[in-house]
Amino acid sequence: MQKKEFMQRTEIGKLGEFGLINHIKSKIKLQNASSELGIGDDAAVISIDASEKLLLSTDMMVEGIHFDLAYTPLSHLGYKAVATNVSDIAAMNGIAKQITVCLALSNRFSVEAIDELYDGILAACEAYKVDLVGGDTTASPKGLIISITVTGVAPSEKIVKRSTAKKGDIICVTGDLGAAYVGLQLLRREKEVYMADPTMQPQLTDKDYVVGRQLKPTARLDIVHEFDEKKLIPTSMIDISDGLASELMHICSQSQLGAHIFEDKLPLDNRTLETISELNLSSSACMLNGGEDYELLFTVSQVDYEKIKNNPEISTIGYMVEKEKGVNLVTLNGNTVPIEAQGWVHF
Repeated sequence: MQKKEFMQRTEIGKLGEFGLINHIKSKIKLQNASSELGIGDDAAVISIDASEKLLLSTDMMVEGIHFDLAYTPLSHLGYKAVATNVSDIAAMNGIAKQITVCLALSNRFSVEAIDELYDGILAACEAYKVDLVGGDTTASPKGLIISITVTGVAPSEKIVKRSTAKKGDIICVTGDLGAAYVGLQLLRREKEVYMADPTMQPQLTDKDYVVGRQLKPTARLDIVHEFDEKKLIPTSMIDISDGLASELMHICSQSQLGAHIFEDKLPLDNRTLETISELNLSSSACMLNGGEDYELLFTVSQVDYEKIKNNPEISTIGYMVEKEKGVNLVTLNGNTVPIEAQGWVHF
């Protein structure tokens, strides 16, 4: 009797999110000349005409994976879902214009609950001047799934990719790091306390900043507008969704370079630092691997440094080096250690 051959099974977790994306990407061949840039950056680039490009991105949020409704108001969730997509367009140095919203809903959600969700979505649309132009709704056997697709535009010569950093470029980051992750840890702690004793009140006094950075992040369109005003085009850029270390590795990998960053240059808000101490966390780990800050990580040529050096919302944290030198962190005590991306693990 002939033995039956079984197909080899590879677990998705063995590849991880980015390995899976690269695996899928390897099978795709773009067929249309208008598809200028496909999988691998914050947004795809579609040719409209010689002077302007369409930017296209999509993102999905799944209950129990990306958010917990035990401590996430639906209006905040709606706002965040839009802001994170707008951030992808900003990371390409573009301006978001339209979104579509797709929802999968279980029967535990009422019309009033969906109204609350859309209150947040529409508030974000107004804040970022984007139009909600369509979408889809369907049933879900359990929980809530939100998928938003965003379109944006940018002049051809101003589009910034992850793959175009140069040796010697200065590495910059907007805002401050680690607050969103710290806010998440605080919310999770308070949920555990409540589950153990529902009579306990949340201990969130003076925690508005870190909680707000988790529940209602801001897409840094202000920086994109400033680039335009200063006539500055970054040499590469990405938004920080999975953590600074992970995003820096993307720029290095796609630009075929290494990087040196300095721990004492990483921006940390005092309110975040206080909560880090309270929760007994590592400040460097929170800043490097926390994720969901939605700040912009970008590189500029040394000749453009003068244009950004006095902006209090921009920190210079290192510089790009040859690929052979690796991606390293110079610690507070002067040691040089390799950076490992330990951000959000999806599988």
